Amino acid sequence: MQLSIVVPAHNEEAFLTGCLDAIEVARRDCGFTVETIVVLNRCTDGTERIARERGVVVVSEDARSLARIRNTGARAARGEWLVTIDADSRMSPGLLREVAQQLSDPGVIGGGTVIKPERTSAGIRCAFAFLELAQWLTRLSAGAFWCRRADFLAVGGFDETLHYAEDVDFARRLRAHGRARGQQYRRLPHAYILTSCRKFDRFGDWHPFTMMLRHPLRMHRGLRGRDTSLVDRYYYDFNE
Repeated sequence: MQLSIVVPAHNEEAFLTGCLDAIEVARRDCGFTVETIVVLNRCTDGTERIARERGVVVVSEDARSLARIRNTGARAARGEWLVTIDADSRMSPGLLREVAQQLSDPGVIGGGTVIKPERTSAGIRCAFAFLELAQWLTRLSAGAFWCRRADFLAVGGFDETLHYAEDVDFARRLRAHGRARGQQYRRLPHAYILTSCRKFDRFGDWHPFTMMLRHPLRMHRGLRGRDTSLVDRYYYDFNE
């Protein structure tokens, strides 16, 4: 087994089929063995049925913790390489081939990829421009993470004390781990993921900025679980 893909899924009936279809196209393009792991999280819709009908590996984790959900999938993985992608996103056809090319280079620790929205507007363009600027300034990229499983374990996976932003924290620690060994953290040069705009649909196209302006203290308290009301509404209860 060369590569394992971890897909967290909380009531993702509307998006999981598209995610798995895109993975299958990318799998055929890459030319090596791939397993897909869907991590069910408190699902009450048809997510489990879709996953089992597609023949993927199915595991469950009911914790209200994206970090723990992702870690549960990684623990079930048998592949030498890991990729994580959210169920409401679709990878481009060449993504797994590019991951294989990058991880075949011992000078690369892992990395992320470009994130593209499924629709656009002034607010969405500003939000993604802000994300692109943040990634350029920090030299970190997110989206679909990819790395060797051994390195994922070496850095301790995702930090389960964080209720959100666990992806940024993981990227930072993975990069530091690679830097200590003379390895580069990279963004895939051509591949990308196309992600849904459902949170923009629900909360408004300018919501990343209005949320930061209106609820900075609640966001800060939610990071470590001191007040999870906003985090729950935005992440863990979003598909209820």
